[in-house]
Amino acid sequence: MANNQSVRRHLDAFTRGRIIGKRLHGGGLFARRPVLCVPLTPAHRRRRSLWCREHQNWRDNEWGRVLFTDESRFSLSSDSHRILIWRERGSRNHPSNIIERDRYGGRGVLVWGGIMLGNRTDLHIFDAGSVNGTRYCNEILLPYVRLFRGAMGLQFLFMDDNAPCHRTVAAEQLLESEDIERMDWPAQSPDLNPIEHVWDFLGRRLAARNLPPVTIREL
Repeated sequence: MANNQSVRRHLDAFTRGRIIGKRLHGGGLFARRPVLCVPLTPAHRRRRSLWCREHQNWRDNEWGRVLFTDESRFSLSSDSHRILIWRERGSRNHPSNIIERDRYGGRGVLVWGGIMLGNRTDLHIFDAGSVNGTRYCNEILLPYVRLFRGAMGLQFLFMDDNAPCHRTVAAEQLLESEDIERMDWPAQSPDLNPIEHVWDFLGRRLAARNLPPVTIREL
């Protein structure tokens, strides 16, 4: 009898859920993932808008010389991006449907990578510990970025963001000594970097594993 009551409760809940879903659909609301963005000040918005206007007419030959790079952290307790909100069609970027998120916590692994049209770097996995300017020079700029600069010549354009470890005096001096041109990049603009699609794809593959990693080594 107890088992039958439990089954009926589950069926009732399932039925109610379907009815609620149909009514929401009938009212023009659909379950979608919210847009994630970093907090932006008015100054950030102005600088981002200016950058976009400056580059809106670039063609493939200009974008094709840019190596887009970034770090990303994958956490054992990472958000699988399966949070859903109910919203109307065409309202994806409405402020009420956007979640601001600046940092991700939890034990995890920090990686670095670079992509460009027709090419990419290897995926670099950082050992434990914070990444400072010295590590950035020794582990990223010298073995990876300098290699691409040597292969492409003066047309090469290097993109990295404004993270503190990227903008140290040591990093600036190394880029200058290797004659590597750095692309001007607006602050708080990870969404402008196409490598974010790579991180999103990698995160989805990780979240879809039947047996998710439970230790840092497995991750």
